[in-house]
Amino acid sequence: MAEVKVLGASLSLFCCRIEWALKHKGITYKYIEEDLRNKSTLLLKSNPVHKKIPVLLHGDKPVAESLVILEYIDETWRENPLLPDDPFEKAMVRFWAKYVDEKCVISAWTASRTKGHEQEKAIESTQESLKLLNKLIEGKNFFGGETIGFLDLVVGSLPNWIKFIEEFVGIKLFDTNDLSFLHEWEQRFTEIPMIKESVPMKEDLLNYFRAQQNVK
Repeated sequence: MAEVKVLGASLSLFCCRIEWALKHKGITYKYIEEDLRNKSTLLLKSNPVHKKIPVLLHGDKPVAESLVILEYIDETWRENPLLPDDPFEKAMVRFWAKYVDEKCVISAWTASRTKGHEQEKAIESTQESLKLLNKLIEGKNFFGGETIGFLDLVVGSLPNWIKFIEEFVGIKLFDTNDLSFLHEWEQRFTEIPMIKESVPMKEDLLNYFRAQQNVK
């Protein structure tokens, strides 16, 4: 079997998805921590277009972008499938995965980087997008059904990342009363051993970014 490597950053919500997927599949891999302020030659060679993490190296084949990598993993190693077989259900999972990255993540990031009216709009957008996820998970143990699936890994550490933004910036995005189903899902998800051992926690993110501020 070709060697599997992951180029990533341990606190990235995009990178932990890849490690979880490989662990879920029972695939042995080598993890390589990247210094994003001094990107390695291997990273720049493996992802010359975006020059970003994560990157999966399967032998001499590099695969970039976390959602693309997750699908590659699921199609390459068929054990413990992440995506459903039904074409419509699979399309819906892909739709919501894209929604998480393009709506939830970007709105929350915008809320953390702006002020005034623009920030207010981003906060409202984040809250509305999370309410849709809350409705989606209602009545289910996991987004994948009774066991974790593709969308569970994509949503993954998003709640912890949002809680970090709330404390770091001083805004409110995740109301556990309004998002009770999503909050309950988060508690179930983070108690899974392989998730619990590597999910980026709010405290870790706060310590890292505060340290970065002190370096500047």
